[in-house]
Amino acid sequence: MNALMEVVFGLLGIFNSLVMVYMWVIIIASLLTWVKPDPFNPIVQLLYRLTNPAYALVRKMVPTTFNGIDLAPLIIIISLQVLQVLIRSLIHAL
Repeated sequence: MNALMEVVFGLLGIFNSLVMVYMWVIIIASLLTWVKPDPFNPIVQLLYRLTNPAYALVRKMVPTTFNGIDLAPLIIIISLQVLQVLIRSLIHAL
């Protein structure tokens, strides 16, 4: 039983790290919209491919434009932080 708990802790830790990495991807992609980088840059294309599905999902559920500012990245980041709190509390509860 102890080995199973270690595997669960490890998987939850990996999932928590992936959530953190995706949060940074959202932050970097949203900061890039301020400077209008070259859309043909492979890194910019990768960031947009990783973030646009999440943006589209949030925009379907909630109107995110407020005075010309898109709040979808903020909503996603807050949701990811809530998810991280839940993961941490689950780790500490086990």
